[in-house]
Parts: sequence; C-alpha cells; structure tokens
Amino acid sequence: MKAKKVNSKKANQKIKETLEILDTLGFPRQQQNDRSALTLLSLLDLKPEDAWISASDPLMGITPMMDFIAMHYGKRYAPKTRETVRRQTVHQFIQAGLIVPNPDKSSRPTNSPKAVYQIGPSALKLLREFKTRNWRKHLREYLHNVETLKKLYEHERDMRRIPVRLADGKEISLSPGGHNILVKKIIDDFCPLFTPGGRVVYVGDTETKWAYLDSGALEVLGVEIEEHGKMPDVVVHHVEKNWLVLIEAVTSHGPVNPKRRQELKELFTGSKAGIVYVTAFLERKTMIKYLNEISWETEVWIAESPTHLIHFNGERFLGPYED
Repeated sequence: MKAKKVNSKKANQKIKETLEILDTLGFPRQQQNDRSALTLLSLLDLKPEDAWISASDPLMGITPMMDFIAMHYGKRYAPKTRETVRRQTVHQFIQAGLIVPNPDKSSRPTNSPKAVYQIGPSALKLLREFKTRNWRKHLREYLHNVETLKKLYEHERDMRRIPVRLADGKEISLSPGGHNILVKKIIDDFCPLFTPGGRVVYVGDTETKWAYLDSGALEVLGVEIEEHGKMPDVVVHHVEKNWLVLIEAVTSHGPVNPKRRQELKELFTGSKAGIVYVTAFLERKTMIKYLNEISWETEVWIAESPTHLIHFNGERFLGPYED
C-alpha cells in the first residue's frame, strides 16, 4: 500500500492532541505514546487534516490499523509489531471501556485473526467534542459513567468465561474462545486418561496468561519459572510415574516443533521429574496442517479422538526421553 504524502506538521499536531486526550482519560504512561495515539486515530478514521467532529467508528482489525497509520501518518510498523499493538495498546483500550472488541460477533475468540475493534458509542460522542467549548462538560459526564460501562462489559465477559474444575476440586475460569475450549478438553479428557491421579500445576489463558499456577509444586520438582518464560498451555505432574507433562494447545499457533521442544527443555531445566512433550489439537484436520513441523520424541493428542495418542517415535509409547 503506497503511503500518501504526509503533512508532517498536521500529523504531529494530531498526535499531540491525541496524547493529550489519553492523558486526560487517565491512561498510564505506558499507553501515552505515539503508537497508542496513532492506534486511536485509526479507530476514529481521523487523518491529519480532519477535524475531531468528523471522527467515525469503523470496525478495524490490527493489520488495517497499521495500514491506516502507514498511509496517512507515514509511520510504518514492522509486521511483528502487530502483537505489541494488540497487547500494549488495544488490550488497555478495551479494559478502559474506550473500545469494544468484536461488536459484530461477541463470541469470536479474543485471539482470532478475524478479531475487530470499534470505538465505543459514548467515547465517540465525547471525542467529537474535543477542541469545542463543550469538551470539559462532556468529559466530566464521560468519566463519571465510564466505570459503569466497564463493569457492564466485564460482567458480560464473565458470563461467557469457560469454567474448569481441576482434579483436586479447585475451580478456575478461562476467557472465552476456541483456544481455551481446547485447554478445557485437555484438563477434562486428556488428564484423566493419560495422567490419572496427576496434579495440574499450571494453566495458561489467552487473556490473563496465567490462569492457574502452583509454584510450590514446581519448586518441589526443582523448577523455577521466570515470569517472562513462554510457558506451555498446560503443565501436569503425573505423580505415579514422576513425569512432568508439558502440553501445547494448538488452534492458531504451532505445535511442539524442534525449536519449541528445545525452548521448553531449557525452561524446565533442573526438573526432578522426566519431561514429556505433548501437542494437543481439537480435530485431525488441524493436526494435518502442522504434521511436518511436529518434533520427534513428542506425543500428539486430538480432542475429537480422546482415547488415542499419536507417538512420534517408536522407542517407547508415552514417557520422557533421556538426552
């Protein structure tokens, strides 16, 4: 997409005004930057020369936002920045009630590549008043009401969360979406069949990252987890066999390939339990897409055929491998 000739003076002024808005709305310093300002401008379809009164509310995914920013503001972000925009700007806009995720289909998973976002109606009404004499009045009203809107949104999200009961009776809930549906199936179906009597020590969540962590159990096994380490989706201690089973749930991201197997091996260095690597899929057709990537000396489990495992080595069935 070819960028238009950008009027740098007007573009910088629009970014400056947007940063003023983010500050006034109480966003923390981590979101008071050009990336967040440009993201908000894209969600309002506001170009450098546009007046705030002309702000609108298009449905936009992350990539279209980045395309808009490149075309109209001359700022090009690398494709790998997409996740930063989602996690460090869009996520906080949602939490603040400024934008709404997937208003066209609220059941769409939060990590879906089809995810779209839209400025909230009350926020749009407010931002159209920026630079007018009514701004301060509407700002006070908005700030008074925004907590109610946030609570309503959080309640709606909570109603759609996925309940999960662990073997020891503990109950946790996961954010809605296909990925976490698979995580629930792993705990409900895989664990009783292949790690009977096992202890779930970690469960990840697409929204909160760590839905459940038994750090004490991991410490006893000699494992110290770094906060920024990329954990598998589920970790189970098969107590009877003293195995630590690391399970990746694959819906949109890849399986335990050789690179990921090495990463997990390093992450769980020092484990007193043998390490078992498992990739889980919802259905066989998804597995076929990743068949050539799956590492040897790992296992594959498919939720639609829960009583079977596919073993990627002939030496043994299910178990850790010594290097």
